[in-house]
Amino acid sequence: MEGRKSIGIIGMGWVGSSVAISILHSGIANELLLYDIKTEIAEGEAMDLSHGSSFYPTARVRATTIEEMMNTEAIVIAAGRGGKPGETRLQLLNENVIIAREIAFKLKNYQGIIVVVSNPVDVLTYFFQKFSGLPESRVIGTGTMLDTARLKEILGKHLHLDPRSVHAQVVGEHGDSDVVLWSGATAGGTDLRAWPGWTSEKEDTIAEQVRTAAQEIIKRKGATNHAIGLVTATLLKWILRGERRIITLSRVMPDALGLGKVAISLPAIVGTDGATEILIPKMSDTEREKLKTSIGVIQQAIASVDQG
Repeated sequence: MEGRKSIGIIGMGWVGSSVAISILHSGIANELLLYDIKTEIAEGEAMDLSHGSSFYPTARVRATTIEEMMNTEAIVIAAGRGGKPGETRLQLLNENVIIAREIAFKLKNYQGIIVVVSNPVDVLTYFFQKFSGLPESRVIGTGTMLDTARLKEILGKHLHLDPRSVHAQVVGEHGDSDVVLWSGATAGGTDLRAWPGWTSEKEDTIAEQVRTAAQEIIKRKGATNHAIGLVTATLLKWILRGERRIITLSRVMPDALGLGKVAISLPAIVGTDGATEILIPKMSDTEREKLKTSIGVIQQAIASVDQG
């Protein structure tokens, strides 16, 4: 693939390893650098992935330090503790903000794109941008990109369609206050609410399935990792190839909907310079109020940590 790049991953737990294999299969990197605070884990993952090099596009994989990642085009932040059964993403906050601060200080002069995957992703995206001082457009959280994919997968099952034929978005927090924009959802150019047999009850049920999807997986296997790995690798591909896709993802908004500075997921145009253009989608009055509530939830979480 023309223009293949060097990518770093910080944090080689469940998520970091899934991000790594997804990146390698995508062929977007000719060099993949791995770091974990437990050095032997990064070394072991690098060895294991390298042994499969006959089965993905040519790429060098090696364990390294954060400092050695400064010349990469993108770095994925997957460091931090994962969620426990019954625990919300925001309950992870205090421990993972400390980890984010330590990493961000080391990347203050970084010239590439930062993709934050660790949860709670919106709050950590906010703090990573604050601590690093990097431009808001170059510190991107995966945000509701995964929630949107989950929504489309569930809708595809209900409508007996390929999920890629369904157009719908989840905005706001990647968490319990996320907002499904039902008023703009379509399939094949047809408003979803005009689809034969569609009811508001289905909307409530599906929105709850999207909201609780991660917890259902964590209850069964202890973590969510494969889908977010695919999400992250695909996001990196679209960024590094400069495809200028419109994606629902998280970044610091200067003044989201007039409610102050916060990192939240809204549709954004992404390319080699990051998420530079934010779009405010058409929303019903109810959806707009729910989004304001979601923004408030994240601001409250930020305020609980940010003492100035």
